[in-house]
Amino acid sequence: MFCPRCGDHQFAARCTKRFSCDSCQFEFYQNVAAATAAMMVCNDELLVAIRGREPGKGLWDLPGGFSDPQESLERGLCRELKEELNLELDPNALQYFCSYPNIYPYNNVTYYTSDAFFLVELAQKPPLQADDDVADIIWVPLAELSAVNFAFSSMQQAIQRLLDDRQR
Repeated sequence: MFCPRCGDHQFAARCTKRFSCDSCQFEFYQNVAAATAAMMVCNDELLVAIRGREPGKGLWDLPGGFSDPQESLERGLCRELKEELNLELDPNALQYFCSYPNIYPYNNVTYYTSDAFFLVELAQKPPLQADDDVADIIWVPLAELSAVNFAFSSMQQAIQRLLDDRQR
């Protein structure tokens, strides 16, 4: 591995997130990326997105994505909902639900994420349009949901928690 500052080959991992160069003492930390997802529920149905890209192309997903620099989780999720579903949503409509760590392999790079899940309770189904990296959208009755159908382990855990909470 080569140092991004000096180009020397003395750039190496010192632990799981810290890399440094013995030649120029440059240090790099691979910090966790923040990602969000919306659990949109209407009439005991959950909005499920079908992934249009890898990783997990064709698998079930929740709408959402990565937060941009200088962006709150809520604003980032609202931006993603606009990009993926053409849905304008007030950040105040989001209710924090839970978070789980995740591993997101993309383009031969492993990204470590902290995925925050927000619940959105809807009185009626809004008009939606699948766009960006969403191939399709479907409403699935909560009684027919299976967490194993979802692309990512963090999402599987969040879905299972939602189902468990609804059964209580």
